[in-house]
Amino acid sequence: MGAGLLQQWLRTPAMVGAILPSSRHLARAMASHAGEADALVELGAGTGTITSELVRQHPAVPLILFEQNSALAGRLRSRFPHAEIIAECFHRRTDLLAQLPGRAVFVSSLPFRSLPAHISIPTITALHRLLDGKPQRRLIQFTYQPRAPFRAPAGLAWRRYVTVWRNAPPAGIWELSTPGWQNRNGLDA
Repeated sequence: MGAGLLQQWLRTPAMVGAILPSSRHLARAMASHAGEADALVELGAGTGTITSELVRQHPAVPLILFEQNSALAGRLRSRFPHAEIIAECFHRRTDLLAQLPGRAVFVSSLPFRSLPAHISIPTITALHRLLDGKPQRRLIQFTYQPRAPFRAPAGLAWRRYVTVWRNAPPAGIWELSTPGWQNRNGLDA
């Protein structure tokens, strides 16, 4: 699996963000923070490391995977035939998410700090549109830097969960949601 990711990174490093797949420890932590969902939407599913853990921890929850790289999307189709796999950039196909239930959780491995602006800005805008005013929806995102993955859009706030040290490099897991939702769950604002 790592060889496929390495090849993609060599072709387009800003789009991949890492030369190694996420560790099973990061995948477990991401999936555990995605609980209480009626639908899971994974952005940048890549080699499926986090996807596998989402399926293991949340087997009955419908799963939609976005992976713009057609080779990686093809591998995901064979590994996760029950999932809906969209081989396009997330921000271009949010129309497919019109029927999402209120408790949808977005799980992202997108490298926002290295993505080109023509992808990161519309992706953040699309996430804002899907989360704003829907307090039970949230984004679970990891980043390799000690700060939030990107500036929180108006009406949303970041909360840092944990640092996963057993990943190369270590990764921080963050949640983006409506501040009131965080407070109702007893989390820090």
